[in-house]
Amino acid sequence: MKIAVLKERWPNETRVAASPETVKKFCGLGAEVSVEKAAGKGASIPDAAFKEAGASIAATAKAALKGADVVLKVRRPMIDGESEDELANFTKGQVLCCQINALTDAAFVDAMAKAGVTGFAMELMPRISRAQSMDILSSQSNLAGYKSVLDAATEFGRAFPMMMTAAGTIPPARVFVMGVGVAGLQAIATARRLGAIVSATDVRPATKEQVESLGATFVAVEDDEFAQAQTAGGYAKEMSDGYKAKQADLIAETIAKQDIVICTALIPGRPAPRLVDEDMLKSMKPGSVVIDLAVEAGGNCAGSTPGKIVTKHGVKIVGHINVPGRIAEDASKLFAKNLLNFLTPMIDEETKSLKIDLEDEVVSGTLVTRDGKIVHPFLTEQDKSTEDAGDAADDDDKTEDAKAESATDDNADATDAKAKGD
Repeated sequence: MKIAVLKERWPNETRVAASPETVKKFCGLGAEVSVEKAAGKGASIPDAAFKEAGASIAATAKAALKGADVVLKVRRPMIDGESEDELANFTKGQVLCCQINALTDAAFVDAMAKAGVTGFAMELMPRISRAQSMDILSSQSNLAGYKSVLDAATEFGRAFPMMMTAAGTIPPARVFVMGVGVAGLQAIATARRLGAIVSATDVRPATKEQVESLGATFVAVEDDEFAQAQTAGGYAKEMSDGYKAKQADLIAETIAKQDIVICTALIPGRPAPRLVDEDMLKSMKPGSVVIDLAVEAGGNCAGSTPGKIVTKHGVKIVGHINVPGRIAEDASKLFAKNLLNFLTPMIDEETKSLKIDLEDEVVSGTLVTRDGKIVHPFLTEQDKSTEDAGDAADDDDKTEDAKAESATDDNADATDAKAKGD
């Protein structure tokens, strides 16, 4: 079995989908590994390190892909109409493992299916214990949470910890983390290590204990409704308008007292929720900083701009893109280990070839395309919903036509015009 590791070509993508450690382990499992030249340059991993681990270095992506059974990337290949058609170099039957953004990038999923590529969307990894070591979202979010605090410290005009000097005492910075997932928890821990006074909020009651275990203060309207705000599966329930209003007032009051706000809320396949509005920004002290980790998904903060640091009402709003890629070496090593842990159980010990077990929930949870078809339940259900909506629209048109035909002579022309307009 041959594994190809390609260089990333998207702007601002510095990571690579393999490390010398994972290359060595793949070779130990009987695989041949080909790494495209300079694939690890952005992550400070030279070709020599890959070669020493047992990989061959291919001069081009096309050379690396030749004869490959499995292709590893961080982000999905570009397609026709983008700056470079990477998918054109793939051959039918090759297996692609990367972050596909399958729920939002229908054009690529369609192109991948038409190319006959078997695609695994690593961002769709099921949240089960066995798959934790394969979860790219967790490994990359962990680093993003850490880096967000360092970025905040860089942009903030004061120190984080309390400092007692002969010239006076410097008060500690106040940091508010919105969203207590993997990134949020790491942001809390990092801000605490730097000496800040930290508070955090989340809509799930179970996160309160996690926040307090890290030495931070949990902020929420803790009434009877909040106590029931989580499903058995750990997901947040929809809250009443009354609760939302009370929570919004509390958050607005809290934000006005903060020096730094770190926003981490993302919803897979949907735009990021708005957490910090214009009025909240106006209430913050001049020199305050907002870090928006969701800027690429629409942003949690009003006015955040992908790839830029903007100032509104005296507040710096930081919208760095690809935050894990700002710690490219560690991010690459973790991403590569996720891929290794995902593929290892599929490599047959005797034949050294890839055997895909469709009954495995890790496989079925991430498999997007196979044999020229889109197969993931989330995507096939979306297609069915679209078809149903189309059928409903056809039925509506037929109903309007029937109304037009049965109309009286006095209003027949008007009704027919309305039916055609609809």
